[in-house]
Amino acid sequence: MSSMPPDETGFDQVLRLTIPDRDARGRVVRIGPVLNTILAAHAYPSAVKRLLAEALVITALIGSLLKDDEGQLTMQAQTDGGVIELLVCDYRAGELRGHVRFDHSKLDDLGPSPSLFALFAGGYLAITFDLASVGQRYQGIVPLEGDSLAKACAHYFFQSEQVPTLLRVAVGTEGDSWTAGGLLVQHLPDGEEGRERLHAQLDHPEWEHVATLAGSTSNAELLDPDLGLESLIWRLFHEEREVRVERGTALARGCRCSVQHYRDVLARFPADDRVEMRDEDGLIRVDCAFCSRVFDIDL
Repeated sequence: MSSMPPDETGFDQVLRLTIPDRDARGRVVRIGPVLNTILAAHAYPSAVKRLLAEALVITALIGSLLKDDEGQLTMQAQTDGGVIELLVCDYRAGELRGHVRFDHSKLDDLGPSPSLFALFAGGYLAITFDLASVGQRYQGIVPLEGDSLAKACAHYFFQSEQVPTLLRVAVGTEGDSWTAGGLLVQHLPDGEEGRERLHAQLDHPEWEHVATLAGSTSNAELLDPDLGLESLIWRLFHEEREVRVERGTALARGCRCSVQHYRDVLARFPADDRVEMRDEDGLIRVDCAFCSRVFDIDL
């Protein structure tokens, strides 16, 4: 494995890995302080916090695949009539944010550990890549199938991008403190990124080998604060001839709301509409769903 600074717990940090001989790449992440900051913005019930924590880990893993420094990854899960009306998370240059809109009364009927299907009753998962540097945007949409968001996202990669992908995610809590960790590995045919991958196969021998090793990761390993991320990679792939490891961008809570941002947004509305939005004080009050801050906008 490549040399790196002394191994740390890796909280709020993405670690990149490449296994050249197996035409595989991956990401591993463990989030703590950033996760708790995002969860604290709303009084979410435990089941919703767990779901959002899983979604934020997946967003960090997939978002860190972007080569465009100004690019953005958005993951959105939505249903009609389910408990979770909308789940949305995004990643840009290491900044994470996310929120959930849900039906309180329906959630109370499900018990403490509802399944993915119970929360969404079907629905769909949309993953959108906005590549700012080249002005391109593309999106893939798949059904919300499987028993976790991780499996639904792995299905997205294979169906929409034809890239065999394994995702492991773990979420833990101790008192009011939450921790989440995740591992993503992908098979890139012939080791080339960005080429057509029509011949990607789930039964490719190199992929089967990497997926078997990565799939042995336990929830305890993903969450253990005493196990550094590089040590975790070593446990999984130490028999490989070469594993390249590189620290990615540090993660941060990245809500981009501001008075100026909302002024710019509101300026796009017709003048008559803006007048109707004003309260008795002549202000337009905007509530940011991500960070739960209220902005008084005077136009």
